[in-house]
Amino acid sequence: MTRFQHQRVLYQGGFFILFLFAPVLDLLRFDLTQGHLILFGAPWTLGLDDCLARRIDYQQMSLNILLRVIAPVLLLAVVVLGIAWRWGRLYCGWLCPHFSVVETINQLVRKASGKQSVWDKKPGPPYHADGTPALSDGRYWFLAIPFTLVFAGVWAVALLTYLLPPAEVYSNLFHWTLTRNQSLFIGVATTVLFLEFTFARHLFCRYACAVGMFQSLAWMSNRRAMVVGYQRERARDCASCESFCDHVCPMRLKPRNMKRLMFACTQCGQCIDACGTVQRDHPQGSLLQWIEGQQALQADGSQGLLTGQAAANPPKAVSRPIKSAT
Repeated sequence: MTRFQHQRVLYQGGFFILFLFAPVLDLLRFDLTQGHLILFGAPWTLGLDDCLARRIDYQQMSLNILLRVIAPVLLLAVVVLGIAWRWGRLYCGWLCPHFSVVETINQLVRKASGKQSVWDKKPGPPYHADGTPALSDGRYWFLAIPFTLVFAGVWAVALLTYLLPPAEVYSNLFHWTLTRNQSLFIGVATTVLFLEFTFARHLFCRYACAVGMFQSLAWMSNRRAMVVGYQRERARDCASCESFCDHVCPMRLKPRNMKRLMFACTQCGQCIDACGTVQRDHPQGSLLQWIEGQQALQADGSQGLLTGQAAANPPKAVSRPIKSAT
C-alpha cells in the first residue's frame, strides 16, 4: 500500500469512527422520543410547540424554518457539490463510511475467490502490481461472510442510535432487552444491509446512492475538473501489464476510459498507484495521473484507451509476473 493510500485509509477510518460515535456524543442525531434534531449537544428545533402555544408568532416560525432548515441544507449542498465540481466524488472515496465497508469486503472477497465482486466475469491476475502473489483460498469465505454480517449489524445499530437515545439502545442491546420495534428495526436493517454488502455494494454506490449521484453530476458538468488522465501515446507500455488499474478499482470501472464512462469514479487513486508501481522503472513513470484545468479539457472526450487504428490492434498483454522491487 502506497503512502497515498495509507493516508486515505486513515481518513476513512476516522470518519467511520465519527459515524459510529456521533450519536453517542450528541454531535448529530434526530431523537424520535423528543421529536427534534440534536446538534452538538443542543436541541435544534423549529419552535413548532412554541408557535402552537402562541409564545412565538408565525413570522418567527418562518424565520426558524429559513435559518434552521433551508439555509443549512443549502449551505451543505453548496459545499459538497462545490468540492465535487472541482475535484469529483472526494466524499465517497475519502470519507463515506459505506464505501470503506465496500472496499474492505472487496478485499475479503478477492482473497476468497480471486475477484473483488461476485459479478466479475473472471478472477484477476494471480499477483499484485508489485509482483507479490495474490493468492486466493475458498476458506476465506468463512471469514468474508461473518465479517459482512458483522458490518451489517454494526451499521443497523448505528442507524438506530441516530433515531433513538444511544444510551437506551446500547443498554437494551447489552442486556438483551430490546423492545419489539428496536429488534424489528435492527433485524430488518441487518438483513437488507447484509444482502446489499454481499451482492450489490459497489452497484449501490454507482446507481442508487443519491449523494454519490449528485456529486457525479456536479463533477461531469465541469470539463476542467480533476480527473484521471491516460497517456494514450504510451499505450504500448501497457503490454507488460495485466490491466492492474482495472482490477484494483473498487467501483469496477476501467480507468483508461474517457471521463463520461468514469461517471462513478470516487477519486480513490488506486488505479494511479497500481500503474505507477508497474511502471516504476520507466523513465516517464505512470501512464495514469491526475490532471485538471486545461489538461482535463483537452483530454475530455478523447481519453479512451485507444483510438483509430490502434483500437483495432491493441497491444497484447504479456502473461508474466512483474519482478518485485528490491
